This record gives sequence, structure tokens and C-alpha cells, in this order.
Amino acid sequence: MTQYGEFVSTEIADGIAVLRIERPKMNALNEEVQEGLAAAALDLSRDDGVRAVIVYGGEKVFAAGADIKEMRTAGYAEMVKRAGRLQDCFAAVAAIPVPTVAAVAGYALGGGCELSMTCDFRVAASDAKLGQPEILLGIIPGAGGTQRLTRLVGPAKAKDLVFTGRMIDAQEALAIGLVDELCEPGAVLEAAKKKVAPFVNGPRLALRAAKASIDQGLQVDLATALRIESTQFAGLFATKDQQIGMDSFVENGPGKAQFSGE
Repeated sequence: MTQYGEFVSTEIADGIAVLRIERPKMNALNEEVQEGLAAAALDLSRDDGVRAVIVYGGEKVFAAGADIKEMRTAGYAEMVKRAGRLQDCFAAVAAIPVPTVAAVAGYALGGGCELSMTCDFRVAASDAKLGQPEILLGIIPGAGGTQRLTRLVGPAKAKDLVFTGRMIDAQEALAIGLVDELCEPGAVLEAAKKKVAPFVNGPRLALRAAKASIDQGLQVDLATALRIESTQFAGLFATKDQQIGMDSFVENGPGKAQFSGE
């Protein structure tokens, strides 16, 4: 286990890294937690032995939002600086180049919901609650809640959640596309591991290229996105896994390749 400050840690086993937040009682995302997440994400991004990452807050709560006590007395000038850094920290998690899944139990509210949306997938316990309640504090989401949420669920549903600040249950989150899969309460970490297990022995560089193509393509026009895809596609013909995959397909049929990760 590697510790990043008092409240954030990583543990790697069998190619799967668990990026854990553990700040009693509700995993409030203060500056120390934010910086820990960013540092951990950077280390995991550099580790070629990491094939998938699970972001996890425990079986009782994922993260109930920002530390309001910490922000309560902040002024505009201070928050201009802090808001930018908050987005940078979350962007570091989003930039992890391998498949990522948020294992959501309990509450994922405000910054916690925004953190879950930095991942490629979200697996939630069936009794989880999600939402963006910032409007009830007289502010708006500041760590991706108006942007990543809109890209996941569409503008009308995003506006509903952001304008009202209401919490939604896991079933509604699944129905609108905010959550990808539900599991029994108490089993979210195991469900998340099952979700990423197929990627652990997959073609590492092709998975990285697929993630980069999709994520970068969302930020640009279609013509530019297609050029990104074309470049990533061609680059994979310099990898061992491309040869392994195509040889295996020709000789044994689809789905039987044993990739090296190179």
C-alpha cells in the first residue's frame, strides 16, 4: 500500500489498483484529499504494471462532496485559484490512461459525484444516492458537474439535477446513464473488480489508444477527432500485441489471443 497524505492510498494486486479515499466520516474532499488524488493518479499513470484502476471510498460512502467548512469563508480571489486546482486534481484522475471504474456506495454528492464521473465507468450499490446539490448552497458545481454530467446524461437531465440539487437513487442514476451497473449493498468493490477484470490481460497499448481516442475526440470537432483516431490506429501497428492479435485471429479465430502488453 502507498499512502498519499493521511486520507488517500493505493493498493495494487493482479494488475488492478484500488485508489482509496478514507476520511471519516463522509470522505469530504478537502484540499489534502484533492492533492492526494492527483498525486496517486500521476503515479498510477506511470506504472506499466497497472492495467485498471478502481476509485473507492469504502462500502458506506463514496464521497459526500467538498469540505464546506473549508470553503465557507473563502472569497472570490481565493476560489479562482482553488477552483482551478480542484479541476486539475480531478483531471489527473480522468487522465489515468488505463480503464477506470468508480465503485460507488452510500453517497456520491457534489464533488463526490464529480469524482465518479472522471472514471470510465461507474458501478454503484443499489442503495447508493447521487447528485449535484451545489445550487442549494447558492453556487454551482465546480469540478466538472456542469460538463461531464451533461456529456453523460444529456443537457436536459443535467439541468434537472444541477438546477434542483436533488439527490437521485441508484435506479434512476442507472436509467439516465449516470451509473452503468448496480450491485448488492456491501459488494461494490468486488463488482468493480469484476467490471475491469477483462481488461487486465488485454492489449494494454490498444486499450490506452482507445481511451485516448474517445476522450480526446469528445473535445474537438468530428474531422479532428477522426484524425486522432487514425493516428492512434496506425500507431498500434508498431506494437507486439497487434501482431499477436492478428496471428491468433488467423490461426485460431477471434478472442483467443494471449497478449503481452507490449
